[in-house]
Amino acid sequence: MFWKELCFSDCIWESLVRNRWPSLSSFHFPSSSSTHSPSFEKLFVWKIGLQKWRKLYLERHVELGVRARSVVKFLEACSRSESLEVGDYLKAVDTLIGTMFGFEDVQRFLFNPQMNVLINLVGVHYCLTTLGIPGDNLVEALRIHEISDRRVCVRWWKVGRWYYGFRMRDESHSRWVSLADLATEDDEHVLGVLRRGAVHEVLRVQISVVGRPSKPWSCNSYTEIN
Repeated sequence: MFWKELCFSDCIWESLVRNRWPSLSSFHFPSSSSTHSPSFEKLFVWKIGLQKWRKLYLERHVELGVRARSVVKFLEACSRSESLEVGDYLKAVDTLIGTMFGFEDVQRFLFNPQMNVLINLVGVHYCLTTLGIPGDNLVEALRIHEISDRRVCVRWWKVGRWYYGFRMRDESHSRWVSLADLATEDDEHVLGVLRRGAVHEVLRVQISVVGRPSKPWSCNSYTEIN
């Protein structure tokens, strides 16, 4: 009876919510032991006033699972030839940002070794640039999920330089990199290329599964994330 009551204790579920989604602490969730009325000015806070922490945890877990599946389907649709344009790549990252995935969520839903490495890469990018996960911690998570040595090829094209009034041919660059290398910033330049995307002098950025051919220029994807 004691353990059953403990499992349904609001304090336990409150701790689980805060530990799994620490970024939500910035919204000042009212404590289950607080005597103050909940504030309805911040995201999710209205839910706390209407339901228990357990229900919130379970609903958010389901919600993030649904959003993760939509991201996976989107990436699969955009990378049927095993390559992905950076615009679609960053759109997937933005979806994770908008849904406020936690580190545990990324590991649970995106670090599956059976998934395309491009999906794993989106998770690594999000952990580094949005969650700020330390490199050593991220590498350990990649190792546990057996994806640390998976590799991708990042290609980018830059506008040709001008030389004595003549514009030279566009420059093509490529780099093979493992997920562990990105996590430890051994290839920080590549991460910078992925973060910026096709801007300024960079005409195009494409991420491919190592050993696969590039998609032609005309095959850009316009799929939306549902």
